[in-house]
Amino acid sequence: MGAIAIIPARYASTRLPGKPLLDRTGKPLIQHVVEQVRRARCIESVVVATDDERIARAAAAFGAEAVMTSVDCRSGTDRLAEAADKMALPDSARVVNVQGDEPEMPPEHIDRLVKLLESSEADMATLAAPLPADQAADPNRVKVVLDRRGYALYFSRAPIPFDRDRAGAAGYLLHLGVYAYRVGFLARYAALEPTAAEQAEKLEQLRALEHGYRIAVAVVEHYAAGIDTPRDYEAFVARQAGRTAKRNPG
Repeated sequence: MGAIAIIPARYASTRLPGKPLLDRTGKPLIQHVVEQVRRARCIESVVVATDDERIARAAAAFGAEAVMTSVDCRSGTDRLAEAADKMALPDSARVVNVQGDEPEMPPEHIDRLVKLLESSEADMATLAAPLPADQAADPNRVKVVLDRRGYALYFSRAPIPFDRDRAGAAGYLLHLGVYAYRVGFLARYAALEPTAAEQAEKLEQLRALEHGYRIAVAVVEHYAAGIDTPRDYEAFVARQAGRTAKRNPG
């Protein structure tokens, strides 16, 4: 049995309102995400979890399943857990959480993530990629430090590990915001009380670590940036136009 991908999609983005429905490429952004995720071999089905009827209608228009969730969800994980509950998924089912603003997530990364969850003893799994040292201080780029078995020790917006001697020995890893869970754990995770580090860093994955759960991390060679700002979307539109030109020369 393959994994089920659930894509949380909110209309009310602070920096880019209506982001899932932006359609200057000829398709709404959420359609690009769904189509990309469907290319992963380990994905059996894709569902959009949203609190907005406009997004649900857009999903239906291009043939995607949508599940309506509460406007009161505190986080993407809460939305994911609510969607899984409404779908009556068994505890053993595997769920992949791909953000609704990740239209260029490589399908092979998703497959790697699902296989990691299957093979590890962790409660959840995620991905990371090498990050150049000159970008490590950016708080919008979340860093992760791993133990020698590939489990997360900590996630932070700060540059970790801290290179005290400035010797260039620190190897930074950028956390990629894609996760895999078993449904039974996802329900427990969403019910956990928020924790101090989670609230300070505004990183919900720290809730799992602070409550004693393990997170397995696979390191991939490259990553595709998500879309957070109008500038990000402009760059994505330009890349899509370039791909179209290559497919249709002349």
